[in-house]
Amino acid sequence: QVHLVESGGGLVQPGGSLRLSCTASGMVFSTATMEWYRQAPGKGHEFVALIRAGEDTKYADSVKGRFTISRDNAKNTVYLQMNKLKPEDTAVYYCHDRTYWGRGTQVTVSP
Repeated sequence: QVHLVESGGGLVQPGGSLRLSCTASGMVFSTATMEWYRQAPGKGHEFVALIRAGEDTKYADSVKGRFTISRDNAKNTVYLQMNKLKPEDTAVYYCHDRTYWGRGTQVTVSP
């Protein structure tokens, strides 16, 4: 059974940084496209970033230039480095392998 476990969320001031991690098990991680989504209060899931097996990446316009997605296949882990955080980045961030979802990690950006 596939498990995706996110970590690294927290409270940060505007302009600050956080690095999220998602560790996968029960799957062939190295060939999987891995994605980050987020859900702000009262809103639906929003695509944030993806990384393909060949390490091609794609970002939502709202995070381009501020967030960086990367992967470590030896650790079955995908990362989301988030810089220059804004209050509108506040959301629960989820890891997704296009089939399964993690439980999410809360990111709050507030003074």
